[in-house]
Amino acid sequence: MKPEIKEFLRVYGQALKDNNAAVFAGAGLSKASGFVDWKGLMREIAANLGLDVDQETDLIAIAQYHINERLGNRSVINQTIIDHFVKNVDLTENHRILARLPISSYWTTNYDNLIEEAIKEAGKTPDEKKISDNLLTTLSKRDAVVYKMHGDVVQPNEAVIAKEDYETYEKKRGAYSMVLQSELLSKTFLFVGFSFDDPNLIYTLARIKNLLGEKASLLRTHYFFIKKEDDCNKAKKQELKIKDLNRYGIKALIVDGYEEITIILKKLNEFYKRSNVFISGAAECFEEDNQNEDKHKLFVHNLTKKILSNQYKIITGKGKKVGDIVIDGTLHYMFLTDYRHLDEFIKMRPFPLESVREGISEKEKKEEKKQRNTKYRDEMLQEAGVAIFVYGNKKDKNGTIKNSSGMEEEFNIALEKGIKPIPIGATGYMANELWIKVINDFEKYYPSNDDNKTTMEEIKNLMQKIGDDNKFKEKINQEDYNTYFDNIYDCVTEIIKKLNTVNSL
Repeated sequence: MKPEIKEFLRVYGQALKDNNAAVFAGAGLSKASGFVDWKGLMREIAANLGLDVDQETDLIAIAQYHINERLGNRSVINQTIIDHFVKNVDLTENHRILARLPISSYWTTNYDNLIEEAIKEAGKTPDEKKISDNLLTTLSKRDAVVYKMHGDVVQPNEAVIAKEDYETYEKKRGAYSMVLQSELLSKTFLFVGFSFDDPNLIYTLARIKNLLGEKASLLRTHYFFIKKEDDCNKAKKQELKIKDLNRYGIKALIVDGYEEITIILKKLNEFYKRSNVFISGAAECFEEDNQNEDKHKLFVHNLTKKILSNQYKIITGKGKKVGDIVIDGTLHYMFLTDYRHLDEFIKMRPFPLESVREGISEKEKKEEKKQRNTKYRDEMLQEAGVAIFVYGNKKDKNGTIKNSSGMEEEFNIALEKGIKPIPIGATGYMANELWIKVINDFEKYYPSNDDNKTTMEEIKNLMQKIGDDNKFKEKINQEDYNTYFDNIYDCVTEIIKKLNTVNSL
């Protein structure tokens, strides 16, 4: 992985965790879905003027020339915008990844609605700011704001497209610049889908730099994807452009192909989610005679507090006994730290107990519950990047204690989602079975590469220390059991810490 990509993942990943990340999307993001870029939009209009759009660099001027020729009439341009951007297209993976991330501000110069649709698909509510007047109102219970700096396809007459629109921008849309100025100072931006020749980028950045004046030097480092040029002349111009972008606090992330952007965004998503720890656990009993139940409860309680003290968030499905202890440990930690925002510490997703339908047979109820629980587990694990497994047993219909099939299902779902498993085999039952799986085929669950080989070896060594259930049973009956517990807590949190470094990706 290139050093600048590692830096981006660290810096922008932290901005996501701090809720200080923003996205600025250009035409290239939508082009992958089938929409046109600026040249495609202006191609027919340029041809009607007797110009070759591929030979022109000032596309804003072409739009203005067209309007001039029609004595100020914009009807053809308006219809062109509608024709090109009112059609059904599929969202790209990049749209979906960016929408799933905890980003509250999306800025765009695009006229289409793909960003808004991706946010909705992710189960969130976008507050769309299509014209300046929209900035005066706030949508109730919004999850993200979409600032459409150049307008929207549903109001093409208000679209910023020609020279005159830029010349009067501050008068008609100056409020956007004021908000953007503030966000560039307080948030870390990722620019996606812009090219160095995109006139939108040039006008926008110049306008912001002028607005900031002397404060321009205070800008945070922002990031910008660009595909590497192979042609010598184009490569030289690209190099100069990259240096010029540094004036605006924007650092280029050079990729060899556009598909690499998707790979990087997937790594970003994976890296961010690793601060969210899912705890899978259910215990009809903690050991055969349950004589040390209080000590087992203390183990789960303190494990929870240890994870939280390292600034990770917990997700729990409130499994039998274990879930209640996790919640209690979270509340205890929260009050110890005198911090009252529970939702920043834990996300609780207790399973529904009853069937949603009435009048069906017991067999149908059982099958319905099974399907519902599978779907519920899938949704619950959606936001996690690490999954801890403890205990894992239940009673069958004959009252016999057996290993939990639900925990095994959660383990398999976690693997499908790329979540890193940490089975604490020392707690026995299904957790021990899962630990044996992981430790015996470690490369399958923690694949290594040139960048993360050392980190993976360190994680394997730590993983080996949390798997001896016989030692756990022995130590829990001794006076120094707390010291042994501390060793397990330290190993688990150290694994999570290593997974939350860029070198683990």
